[in-house]
Amino acid sequence: MNNRAVAAACLVVFSGCALVSSPVYVSHGVSAVSVVTSGVEMRGTASWYGLPFHGRKTASGETYDMNGLTCAHRTLPFGTILLVTNLGNGRSVRVRVTDRGPFVSGRIVDLSRGAAVALGMLDTGTAQVSLKVVGNE
Repeated sequence: MNNRAVAAACLVVFSGCALVSSPVYVSHGVSAVSVVTSGVEMRGTASWYGLPFHGRKTASGETYDMNGLTCAHRTLPFGTILLVTNLGNGRSVRVRVTDRGPFVSGRIVDLSRGAAVALGMLDTGTAQVSLKVVGNE
């Protein structure tokens, strides 16, 4: 057997050994794993988005409600629930991933206006936050 045949046979055999199926979703050239373990944490800069997008379809197909408690994340699956904590004031809010973004370098999440209000970051536009995966829909 040549190397390609051996590699193909191994892929077939070992693909049946996976404990959890993890298909990958792609949106705007960004991939997202479909299974995320609760407790995963990230830190970085959050921003928020509002009026220009209010009422428009998100990447998940939902209609964006700027007053809701949702967010855009580059790779987390749609429906992932995050606990977002503003590191500057300690305020926290739970949000659901419904969109893709942010597309600004150095930012880890784009929050709905409602989430920005809850975190006390509406006026500043950005804040240093921690994100913790706490579940999914």
